[in-house]
Parts: sequence; structure tokens; C-alpha cells
Amino acid sequence: MGRGDLGDAEWERLRPFLPVSNGRCGRWRNHRQVINGILHRVRTGVQWRDLPERFGPWKTVYERHRLWSTDGTWERLLQQVQAAADAAGEIDWDISVDSTIVRAHQHAAGARTDPPLAPGKVGAAGMEHQDETPWQSLVTRLVEVVLKVRAWAARGGGFTSKLHLSADGRCRPLSLIVTPGQRADCTQFLPVLEKIRVPRAGPGRPRRRPDSLAADKAYSSRPCRDYLRRRSIPHTIPEKSDSQGARLRKGSRGGRPPAFDEDRYKKRNTVERAINRLKQSRAVAARYDKRGYVFLGTATAAALVIWLRV
Repeated sequence: MGRGDLGDAEWERLRPFLPVSNGRCGRWRNHRQVINGILHRVRTGVQWRDLPERFGPWKTVYERHRLWSTDGTWERLLQQVQAAADAAGEIDWDISVDSTIVRAHQHAAGARTDPPLAPGKVGAAGMEHQDETPWQSLVTRLVEVVLKVRAWAARGGGFTSKLHLSADGRCRPLSLIVTPGQRADCTQFLPVLEKIRVPRAGPGRPRRRPDSLAADKAYSSRPCRDYLRRRSIPHTIPEKSDSQGARLRKGSRGGRPPAFDEDRYKKRNTVERAINRLKQSRAVAARYDKRGYVFLGTATAAALVIWLRV
């Protein structure tokens, strides 16, 4: 076993959730060998062609990662590992939300324009999707168009992407979203929270509501606060100075200031530490993937390793 590979205990935690071939797509190369190759690339940022031979053909490793990023297998694996941790009472549901800029390397440019694998075809998991209605087919085509757009944009420092995430109280990512680098944090607040989906060990809906939430001033907007109040989520978000000044100028019509718990806000550093953990993986600290959904798969694989090893 090489440095950074999955240990026996980590592999046993992940193995029950891996997809199984239906026998119509040929034989798969050993899951553990291929996943270790993917994680080696995520950790080191090495080019796919330069993967060590012990991981097998580099193209097999790359295609497995690309297809699992396309059909959501990485995200499902992350949810299942989170579910096992939640069943054991190991998740701290006092969460925090933030984002981080990821500089796009020159190798992230030049993506081809063909769309990712569409539902209705055999995916990486060897599973066929059900036939779609005309409306679902239209939605599928629209999703393909969205996924064709590369999630990076030009800023003063060059081409960048932005990784939006939520993290539990133990510095582990709960949900991840990739957008162009100029996208405002508050616009992705609802998508990040809506993407939290931890399945129950038994019957029941997945858990999606945290016990409390902390975020910085970038999320101090009326839509964000209204959303949290509708879901009855206690939150600690500092008020912006311009919002505070506007409220004071209105006098009694400005209403009361939002509640702010300084002690709870100190725990917001958990999301910053989660970002630092993610960026220990070089393929997350700098974006080498050409397509946004593949980079999201790379970040999700890095998050999966954090959950398996903490």
C-alpha cells in the first residue's frame, strides 16, 4: 500500500456503498486500485498520464473519475459515509458556511463542447436509468447545456473558480458547489444548504436541517435570513455596516437588530479549517480539471477522504 492509499479500515467503510456492475458493461478493474489512483491524483495534482503504473492504465482511472463525477456517484458515496457517521452520533450539526477561491491552472482551459453522459444511458455504475417523459427529456437537455459551461471566470488575478461549502462542527464538508469565481457568496447560500442531505440509517427522510448555523457578513442579506427563519434554524450572522446604518436611519421603523451570539460565531472557524483540509489536496487547491462537474467530483473525492480518516 502506497502513501495516501486507502487503509484496510477505510476501505471497509467505503466498500459497501460502491456501485456494482450489472454484468452488461464488461468487467471492471478492481475498485480499490482505481480509487487509490484517483485519490493519488487528487492529493498530488499529477497529470493523469503520469500516474504510477501500480494503479493500472491511467485512462481507466481517469474515465472512472469522470463518469462518477458525471452521474453523481462521488456525491452518493459521500452521503452514505455521512449517513454512517450520523447513525453513530459523530456529526456535530452546528454547521458553518463559507466559500473559497480556486485559481484555474492553464490546463483547465480548452474543454471540449460535447456534453457529459446523459441519463438514459449506461453510466459508470453500470446501471441503466428509466425511460424519461418528454418533459424530463427537455430538462435533461437543459442540464447538459448547463454542465457544458466551464465553471470558471476571469478576475483581476486570472481565471478562477469558487468552491462554496458547508461544514459540520468537526471541520468536515457536508455539501459542495462549484461556481465561476465572480459569483457572490449569498447567491449560493440556499443551494449549499439545500444540498445537505444525510440519509437516515432506518426509515425516514434524509436529514437536511442543522441545529444552528454561522456565517460571515457575505451572507448578511434579507433572503438568507428569511430562509433561515422559515426553516426555524438558529443562526449567527453579523450585520453589515451599511445595513446597520440604514436601519438606524429609519428609527423605530427600522426594526430590531438581528440577534448575534459572539460565542457561537467563534465556531465559524470550523468551515475555514475544513477549507484548509480540502486544499491540502493539490488538485483542489489549484484547478486542473477542464469541466466544472469534474472539478466538483475532485473536491467531493477529497471531502470523502476527510470523512473516512477523521
